[in-house]
Amino acid sequence: MEKNKPVIKLKDVSKTYTVHEQDTGSIRKKIWSLFTGNSARKIKAISDVSFEVYKGEFFGIIGHNGSGKSTLINLISKAIKPDKGGQVERIGKYIRLSLGMGFNPNLSARQNVMLNGTILGIPKKEINKRVPEIIEFAGLTNFTHTQIKYFSTGMKARLAFAVAVLAEADIFLMDEFFGGVGDQFFKKKADEVFEKNLVRGRTIIHVSHSMQNIEKYCNRVLVLHEGKMVGVFKPKKAIRKYLSLMDKKK
Repeated sequence: MEKNKPVIKLKDVSKTYTVHEQDTGSIRKKIWSLFTGNSARKIKAISDVSFEVYKGEFFGIIGHNGSGKSTLINLISKAIKPDKGGQVERIGKYIRLSLGMGFNPNLSARQNVMLNGTILGIPKKEINKRVPEIIEFAGLTNFTHTQIKYFSTGMKARLAFAVAVLAEADIFLMDEFFGGVGDQFFKKKADEVFEKNLVRGRTIIHVSHSMQNIEKYCNRVLVLHEGKMVGVFKPKKAIRKYLSLMDKKK
């Protein structure tokens, strides 16, 4: 890992959403909102987050539901902009991976492989050549022409993983992408392919609730709590912090 070469930098990043309250139908509330301007409220999803991710690093992000993980990934991918004053820098081509992202339930497995491959920027000729290999890897040869709305969650997850390993990029943003996919036989295959095709030489941001994967793969881990940055730690310490915060919420 080249620690002198950060490829992702966030400095003083916050994100505030404006939520418009539902109309309750109360005339009194409607009149009150005209005078107070309280028909909408602001929710701060992320508050003053700053960190760097280095080239070749496997960087984890953990936190309980609602802690701001997805918002942070959206900020890193620049799908949304931070509040004024926050800075997000990213160097290199990136791909965001989330199991099932881009699937159309009314299309067959083969058609969805073609669709997902296109979304990931893979040339059509290359995808077409590798369709049988991808579907076989996912263990879905007998369902090649079946609409995936009839697939189980596990079948769709296996297919999505099989497509994603084709992706080429400098930075991978993985939102609950890896872990718990398929039976033990498939998990073993997936582990091997994950380490061989995705991990080596890539910079990876991994959002996950799987502490096993966080400890196994990550170099450093960011812990979020209620939109705020608890800190960046080595995996074991990060997991202890995370579990401690979870205990306090019970």
